[in-house]
Amino acid sequence: MKEHDAIIVGAGHNGLVAACYLARAGLNVLVLERNEYIGGAAVSRQLYKDFTYSNCSYVCSLLRPEIIRTLELPKYGLQIIPYEGGCTMMRDGGHLAVYDNHDAFRREIARHSKRDAESYERYARDVMRQCKFIKPLLMREPPDPTSFRPRDIQELLYLGKRFHNMGEQRMYETLRFWTMSAADFLDEYFESEIVKAHFSGSSIIGTALGPRSPGSAYVLLHHYMGDIDDTVGAWGFARGGMGAITQALGESLKASGGSIRASAPVEKILVRNERAVGVRLAGGEELFAPMVVSNMDVRRTFLNTMDESDLPPEFVRQVKNFKIRGSSGKLNIALDGLPSFPAIPPGSPCIRGDLHVTDTIEMVERAYDDWKAGRWSQAPYIDMLIPTQIDPTMTPNGKHYMSVFVQYCPYRLADGDWTPAKRQAFGDTVIDTIAQHSPDFKKLILHAEIRTPWDIENEVGLTEGNIFQGELTLDQLLFNRPIPGYAQYRGPVRGLYMCGSSTHPGGGVMGAPGANAARAILRDASRGSRAAH
Repeated sequence: MKEHDAIIVGAGHNGLVAACYLARAGLNVLVLERNEYIGGAAVSRQLYKDFTYSNCSYVCSLLRPEIIRTLELPKYGLQIIPYEGGCTMMRDGGHLAVYDNHDAFRREIARHSKRDAESYERYARDVMRQCKFIKPLLMREPPDPTSFRPRDIQELLYLGKRFHNMGEQRMYETLRFWTMSAADFLDEYFESEIVKAHFSGSSIIGTALGPRSPGSAYVLLHHYMGDIDDTVGAWGFARGGMGAITQALGESLKASGGSIRASAPVEKILVRNERAVGVRLAGGEELFAPMVVSNMDVRRTFLNTMDESDLPPEFVRQVKNFKIRGSSGKLNIALDGLPSFPAIPPGSPCIRGDLHVTDTIEMVERAYDDWKAGRWSQAPYIDMLIPTQIDPTMTPNGKHYMSVFVQYCPYRLADGDWTPAKRQAFGDTVIDTIAQHSPDFKKLILHAEIRTPWDIENEVGLTEGNIFQGELTLDQLLFNRPIPGYAQYRGPVRGLYMCGSSTHPGGGVMGAPGANAARAILRDASRGSRAAH
C-alpha cells in the first residue's frame, strides 16, 4: 500500500507552495529537502553570533497575494514590511532618491531633469500597462499552441483576446517591448544618465544580460510586478528575514497534514514501466508515490537525477540547451553600527530601501563586459539593503545587517576554478566599491559572508547559482518555459511533474510556479489521468 500520494523534491518556496495546495486538497504529501533546513534560496540563517542573514534571496515583492491569502501565511507568522524608499548614489557626490510617494519621486527626478519628470508619468503608465497585461497570466497554466485540446484552445483564445483588446498601437508597442533592450526602452523616455541608470538596474538583476542586451526590457518588467498590500510595484522585507516566508509555508503545510523531511537528499527519481514511482535517497532508502514533483531546476531534475535512457532523446537535447547561466554574487555583512552615506541627506527615508552605486548605463554595461570575459566586475552593480533599520529582530541592539546583491560574478572564471583567495578578492572588490560612498563602512564590518555563483549552486542547489532557474528571455517564457511541449508542469514521464522556477512564469520568490503546478496535478488526479503526453 502506498504511503504517500505525492513526493515533492526540494523544500524551496515553490515546492512548499505546491505541497500546501496538494495537502489542502486532501493528498498525503511528503516534501524532501537535502539541507538540514528548509527554504532553498529563501532562508534566514545565523552564521555569525546573534546576527540573522537572509543569506540568498533578500527581498519580498513578487510573492503572489492570492497565495499569501489562500495559505493563510500571516497566521503562521509572515509579516511583510514595505520599503520606505531607495537611492542611487553618484560618483560626484550627488544622488537620486526614490520615494514610495509618486509625486515626491517625480519631484526628485525633476532635480536632474524637468523633461524626465514629465516623461516619468508616461513611463510609469506604459510599464504599468505591460504589468496589467502580464499579471493575469502569472497564475494560469500556459496553453500549448500546437494542441487542439479544448482547454488549450480556450487559453489561446483568452491570451489572444487580451492582446487584441490592447488596441493596434499598444499591440505593436508590446511586441517591441518584449524584444527590446532596457537601454533602448529607457532612451525613449529619459535623457538623464542617473535616471536611466537607476531604472536599468531591475533589467539585469539575476540574469546573464546587460542593459543593452535584447530582451532585458522584459526582465525590468518582471521585477516591476511586485504587489504588497495591493500596492503594485512595491518591494519589502520579510520580518525575520526571507526564511520567514518558507517557515510560514512549512507551518501551513503541517497544519494541512503534510510532512517534511530535511537532510534527505534525493539521488534518483525512480522510473518503472515509463512511469515515475518514487525516489531513492543518497543513503539508498527508497520512497514510493504515484506522483513525483520536482522543485529542482530543469537541468538538475532531468540531467542529474534521472537516467537519460528514461527520457526522450529530443527532450534531453532541449534540456541541455536550456540557458541557466550564473551571473550573481551575494555578500551578507554584520555591522557594528549604521554606516554613513554622505550622498544621502540626513534623515532621508530613502536609506531604508535599496541602495545603488552605479550612475550610468555605460557603467552597468562595462560591468557586464567583465562577466563575459570570465571575471567578476571591477566596478560591479550593487543592490544593497540594511533591513535592520526597519526590522531590528535580525541583529543585537545597535548592530545592523547589510545584504549586498552583486552583478556580475561568473560561475566559471577565465583563469581557472574558484579558490578561497579568489572568493575573498571578489568580496574585497565589492566592499571597496561600497566604501567609496561610505567612509566609515569598512571599520564597522564585524563579519562578511561572501558567496559566488559556485557557492550558491553547491549550497542551495541552483544550477550555476542562477536565481531564476533559467534565463527570462522570450525564447524561455510562457509556453516555451522550460521546453516547448512541456510548459504545463508535466514531465515526459507519467506521474512526473515540475513546480520550480524553470517553469512558467519564472523566478523570484513568487510562488506562482508551485501553485500552478499543484492545480495541474489536482486536475489530473481528479480525472484519474496518468498525465501522459
